[in-house]
Amino acid sequence: MKILERVRNMFWTAFLQNKMILYMLVVVNIFGTIYGYYWYGWQLKETDFPLVLFVPDSPTASLFFCGVLFLWLMKRQSGTLEALAILSLIKYGIWAVIMNLLVMIVYGNLHWTGYMLMFSHALMAFQAVLYFPFYRIRLWQWGIGALWLLHNDFLDYVFGVMPYYSVVNLYPKEIGYFTFWLSVIVIGICYFGYTQTKLKNLQIWKG
Repeated sequence: MKILERVRNMFWTAFLQNKMILYMLVVVNIFGTIYGYYWYGWQLKETDFPLVLFVPDSPTASLFFCGVLFLWLMKRQSGTLEALAILSLIKYGIWAVIMNLLVMIVYGNLHWTGYMLMFSHALMAFQAVLYFPFYRIRLWQWGIGALWLLHNDFLDYVFGVMPYYSVVNLYPKEIGYFTFWLSVIVIGICYFGYTQTKLKNLQIWKG
């Protein structure tokens, strides 16, 4: 069984290390980032600086991952950027899926764009988990990523820069409370999973 597991891990890591896969992810994430900032466009226009920097959560998460991918392709790594990317992608990926499910429950239906958002945000979280073995993140870098998430939650639900979405406007306090604990849980699971996994600190580039 251990031999089969090693062979499986070898082929799986080789697939994830493939430059064509990395370039494809760069293109997909750049497109998603641009579309995300476009989606937030009118809210960005209505929000004053510097709060405007913290309005687009998901596109900023995918922008972080673009930075991670670019560094990998240049045979470089930044644990800080990786911590920001993994925590943001997983937290906001899960959050968006749950918010759209809530829309479906509250209103009894969901527009096709809602299904598209659920699918794309689920993939956001999935890609972050896929590359878990290749991250090299120190404790203080996890701290920066955690601070970013919790700081965003504070600004969103205290200063009111959360996404303008129907269910968020209906239940701002309840969703704010849920979002805070989602951040805490994601931070805890990611850090614990990273420290406990046997397959980690692999080199993303070959040679």
